[in-house]
Amino acid sequence: MMSVIGCPTKKTLKGRIGQPAVSVLLETSPFGPELRAGGANSVVGPSPFARKWYAEVVCRAGLIVEVR
Repeated sequence: MMSVIGCPTKKTLKGRIGQPAVSVLLETSPFGPELRAGGANSVVGPSPFARKWYAEVVCRAGLIVEVR
């Protein structure tokens, strides 16, 4: 599961559609890279420790195209 940078709410994350995923999503796994630049990514926010909301971020060509 990944976290986000600078998004206190899911609404804020939705406002970042069109931005590069590497500038918004934060890798939290000690087992290697989790980011799928061409698929769906599970995200927790607003930080990896304060889990108040969850989302699925869909990326294409490294850009965020949808937040569910």
